[in-house]
Amino acid sequence: MNKKAFFAFLLATLLPTTGYLLVKYYSERDVQMPARYFYDSVAVNNDNGRITTDTIWHKVKNIKFVNQLGDTVSLDSLKRRILVIDFFFSHCPSMCPQLAKSMARLQNSFKEGNDSIVQFISISIDPENDSVPAMRAFADRYTKNHDNWWFVRTDKQTVNDFAYNELKASKFDPEIDTSSYHSDLFFLLDRDRIVRGFYRGRDSVEQAKLVRDIPLLMLEKDKKKTFGEFVKELFGRG
Repeated sequence: MNKKAFFAFLLATLLPTTGYLLVKYYSERDVQMPARYFYDSVAVNNDNGRITTDTIWHKVKNIKFVNQLGDTVSLDSLKRRILVIDFFFSHCPSMCPQLAKSMARLQNSFKEGNDSIVQFISISIDPENDSVPAMRAFADRYTKNHDNWWFVRTDKQTVNDFAYNELKASKFDPEIDTSSYHSDLFFLLDRDRIVRGFYRGRDSVEQAKLVRDIPLLMLEKDKKKTFGEFVKELFGRG
């Protein structure tokens, strides 16, 4: 086989394979990211006559708590972690233990090397009775990693304001009692504290979706590689 025929053979062989790999690579990266749900405003920009708009998504405000270790903690102290939030009270007879078991399974799924990426928070809806020792006793039933999963309390009005005005809980669960928030929802917040999902804590299908959505938010900051980066990754050279 002469040189010209040899290169023709290589082109005929490699192009379909390379094309398949490229399509497969980018199609696998074209995933459905968790949605953003609430916006505060829309900014209108005029760039030399070219009008564009930017959605200002609702960012959950900072809130301070006391956790099961007796420490004063806040959302601001979490340094852009992904958050999974639910609500509980320690003497709850049925739903709260079920939710805690679901959260424990979730924490165990992501604990290896991800303590600085994902934070789990269970907020008491009965701060009058959920003292620090009561929260610690409840927490000890479900986790050994108290730094990565907070059980927290603050005053009742702050809890309700956070649930309804920040997480927009009534939008997800319109039949809840607005005088005292309590439901089986888990809320997923991204690194910017924007709500990206809500999931029934006692529904195995929705919990599986939450397990899938957390790593998607972990990777969200990564932009798609350029073609040159793809070639370097695939063949070891650019």
